[in-house]
Amino acid sequence: MLTAFVNAFKTPDLRKKLLFTLFIIALFRIGSVLPTPGVDAAAVRRCLNPALQGNNGNSIYGMLNLFSGGALLQLSVFALTIMPYITASIIIQLLTVVIPRLEALKKEGHAGTQKITQYTRYLTIGLAILQSTTIVALARSGQMFPGCNETIIPNTDVLTLATMVLVMTAGTGVIMWFGELVTDRGVGNGMSVLIFVSIAAGFPTALWNIRQTRGWVTFFVVILIGLVIMAAVIYVEQAQRRIPVQYAKRMLGRRAYGGSSTYIPLKVNQAGVIPVIFASSLLYLPVLAAQFNQTAPWAAWINTNIARGSHPVYMIGFFVLIVAFTYFYVGITFNPKEVADNMKKHGGFIPGIRAGKPTEDYLQYVLSRITAPGSFYLGILALIPLIAFALIGASQNFPFGGTSILIVVGVGLDTVKQIESQLQQRHYEGFLR
Repeated sequence: MLTAFVNAFKTPDLRKKLLFTLFIIALFRIGSVLPTPGVDAAAVRRCLNPALQGNNGNSIYGMLNLFSGGALLQLSVFALTIMPYITASIIIQLLTVVIPRLEALKKEGHAGTQKITQYTRYLTIGLAILQSTTIVALARSGQMFPGCNETIIPNTDVLTLATMVLVMTAGTGVIMWFGELVTDRGVGNGMSVLIFVSIAAGFPTALWNIRQTRGWVTFFVVILIGLVIMAAVIYVEQAQRRIPVQYAKRMLGRRAYGGSSTYIPLKVNQAGVIPVIFASSLLYLPVLAAQFNQTAPWAAWINTNIARGSHPVYMIGFFVLIVAFTYFYVGITFNPKEVADNMKKHGGFIPGIRAGKPTEDYLQYVLSRITAPGSFYLGILALIPLIAFALIGASQNFPFGGTSILIVVGVGLDTVKQIESQLQQRHYEGFLR
């Protein structure tokens, strides 16, 4: 592996891509710790003292803070990080199935994809304005840091609050630009790389906090658990059900074409981390609504049972929503009827299965069978930080939570595979050999 790293930096064009990616990552991390104008950074640091983490570490903001690498609770320029873009991408992807115009754009190729990307950017900015306004309102009212009596925003006039919203929204736009630059001129998918950096940046601090609060024994136990979880995630993420496909020979003139065999790879975790994001976003909505009417009985019930990630009601609801969203997302992203029709059109068939409707039914049967363990796998992974809070008090800052490991491993494998392919084009040994 060390030889592969040396070979990667020996290749001029690959070296430029790697250095450019590292430069964007450095800028991204600077913006993640740069305070937003109008925020008392010293007061924020006091509220983020480890002694107070038990009050807010396992709250509903934990998932959002995870994707920001801690920038959300620090109220930095990049506090919203890439979350508005992720949400916008998911919404556009869902609307593509519902709105015929978007579906037609998707089938137009590169031009249609560019148009959909433009719509995603507009929606990202709109969501960034909404989310930044919500965050500023929560910080101003003291709901962002329960149990902390510090004044986070000393000056609460309209101009200061508007400036904070504008800066956070602009930060989201800059992050979106960074991601596209990495995709075009760097290594890997830019948005995924930035999410990877955000999550990985929180690992050292979280581990050291566990060492300080729980001792060396718990520290090494957590590291051991993290390695086991990582190995399990890699195993499941690489697992797939390969459905064999045979193409019949066709005579065109005097030549025979086709006759080849291939397979359809159906991953056990076909949905990735999207169902976890769906479920956490949906559970965030009632908590957000309860902040504006805290005297109502329903708001008190939500603050007691849903706003605290360690409550059994939250855990059960989170798990059930993840399983449901996994089936929903897989159902809209993989269309067995379309796959069966394409196979029939090109002379392909599954051995032992007739083309057309029987092939569609078989694909639907196999997909539902592998989605069941995939959905339970996602649900159990997402509950690991919550269980860790109950056992060792690590809260949502548990560094090897299922969601964080899932993203880190997935993005890491994809990026390494890209570097691997470029090294093999130049007859070098890759990372995975």
